Amino acid sequence: MARADAGGAEVVEGVELKNLDAELFEGAGATKRDLVEHVRALAGPLVAELHGRPLTVTRVRPGQRPFVQKNLPESAPGWIATKDVWAEASHRTVRYPLADDARTLVWLAGQRAVELHPTVLDGDGAVTHLVLDLDPPAEAPFSAVVAAARLVERALGEAGLAGAVKTSGAKGLHVVVPVRDVAADDAAAATRALAARAERLDPEAATTAFLLADRGGRVFLDPTRAGGGSLACCYSPRVRPGTPVSFPVPWDALDDVVPTDVTVHNAARLAGQAAPTSGDPWRDALPAAQVVPRVLLDEGHAIPVPRVAAMHEGKRRARERRAPA
Repeated sequence: MARADAGGAEVVEGVELKNLDAELFEGAGATKRDLVEHVRALAGPLVAELHGRPLTVTRVRPGQRPFVQKNLPESAPGWIATKDVWAEASHRTVRYPLADDARTLVWLAGQRAVELHPTVLDGDGAVTHLVLDLDPPAEAPFSAVVAAARLVERALGEAGLAGAVKTSGAKGLHVVVPVRDVAADDAAAATRALAARAERLDPEAATTAFLLADRGGRVFLDPTRAGGGSLACCYSPRVRPGTPVSFPVPWDALDDVVPTDVTVHNAARLAGQAAPTSGDPWRDALPAAQVVPRVLLDEGHAIPVPRVAAMHEGKRRARERRAPA
């Protein structure tokens, strides 16, 4: 229960919170109080997703554009657990927060940290799952990304693997495949191979083209959520109109999904309805960790890393544009 202190703030889970009835962001259709209540109601499932994983958040402030925050501010409470990670790209150590308990989630919500993006690797740098991020073009109906998800489901089955699917909370879907005993570079290779196999099943519907100009209106099967990458976790709200929430979907119910139907206002209730015993349909949907077949690793290592290939292709095209006619 929240209580008011002498200064008019409210105390929730031992955290002092202010301006709870202010709109979360323009077009949110929700207040900061709604965000706090959301993370409290789903604290168990959220902590299961986030525990031990360095966390990047997307915050919003009144009158400002949303911004991504990795470093925990020096002003943060000392009881928040942290993880120092060396960032090779920026040549600095990043002090990430770890959302290991409900109190930390409430504090983050009080800071208007709307989106929760844990690292794909766990806190010890180990691979726990493969991820394919299905990103449809802006003009595509949701049915297009569902069709692409069916291709991924089929590619997984043909490889002897199984995964679970959830809405991204935006316009796409995430397919997550729990795995074990696989190195980070092998996991990245396996994800590339799965994306390529799904693309070959219907190249008119899905693509692995990293450059936007090459996608031709097809759903992008993004295999780059590997290594030190991060992903909006299940039950994370998104900074979108109505404040939708990433939410699990049974494979056989994909055709009936309207992603914007799940928001901070009803996500906890819907989770309870979908999984009355555990209250966590995502944990119930995830299969046990699997061993990645060697053939998939070998196939993936023969596929160029998308960002590297795109960089070289971009340079090649730039040279062609500069060349005299």
